[in-house]
Amino acid sequence: MRRLKTDKAGREHGAVSVIVAILLVTLLGFVAIAVDVGVIYSERAQLQNGADAAAVALAQKCARNAADANCATTSSLATSLANQNALDGMSKVYSIELDKTARKVSVTTSAKESGGKDNSVSLFFAKAIGIPTKEVGARSSAVWGTPSKGPIILPLAIAHCKLNIPAGGVKGLEQVLEQSVNGCGGIPGGFGWIQTTSAKCSITATAGVSTNSGIWFASDTGASVPSTCAAADFTQMNDQTVLLPLYDIATGTGSSGKYYIKGFAAFHVTGYHFASISWTTGTAVANKAIRGYFVKFVSLAEGFELGSTPDYGASIARLTL
Repeated sequence: MRRLKTDKAGREHGAVSVIVAILLVTLLGFVAIAVDVGVIYSERAQLQNGADAAAVALAQKCARNAADANCATTSSLATSLANQNALDGMSKVYSIELDKTARKVSVTTSAKESGGKDNSVSLFFAKAIGIPTKEVGARSSAVWGTPSKGPIILPLAIAHCKLNIPAGGVKGLEQVLEQSVNGCGGIPGGFGWIQTTSAKCSITATAGVSTNSGIWFASDTGASVPSTCAAADFTQMNDQTVLLPLYDIATGTGSSGKYYIKGFAAFHVTGYHFASISWTTGTAVANKAIRGYFVKFVSLAEGFELGSTPDYGASIARLTL
């Protein structure tokens, strides 16, 4: 007697094909997520770097000179920096928002590729599910202004009448800031040294807008270097531009004296001599003196706060959140 057979194996093969097809679509979706999302994140990181660099650079330009051609919404420098931070050398400065009164600039960058859609990056696997491109961009803001508070390498105050920034704000004639004539109304028995409140040589100096704000610093008497300072502390200034606190009022005498810090100035150090601690790039420096020149300078130091202190040529520029 003949036994009837059903083509069960054939039917199962068809079912497996359907399952495989469904799984391939799902797998393709996961590949698209893994690869294309990685492309998007990489592009966004490059654009963010470009936006950050452009925002800080424009803030620096504006801090030095508000009339600078790159302190503008048409800055070519922004485009150059954005492109330099792209792996393929291509990106787009979508917009530049500039408020010189508020001293703030914002730069928005977006993706760019040859023959591609504006502001978008091409996707590879996601094309198969109808997503050929994705818009990608980044935004960064920076501010600038005069420093009102921050760390100073040496606890040394300079009379603001000594300030002499050359035309153009760059290197001028060297001058010697002698402590013995640090005055313009200085403190008898005082040599510009400020009392420290810790075992460190550096201090955190705060500048005030008016004498009513109480920003006074006690004088550390004597011409000798404060006991908290060592040669290594001075070495940080060698051939460097440092911010020095400027005082415009000094009262009292000796240990009861005090300085009123009005603002900060940038001084490029070319030599100094304090008893056994000395260094120079040229001729010897007389004892109890610092040699160098004042400059117009924009610092990126994170430790300084911005305020409404007088502009003595020193500015701070930084990114904002």
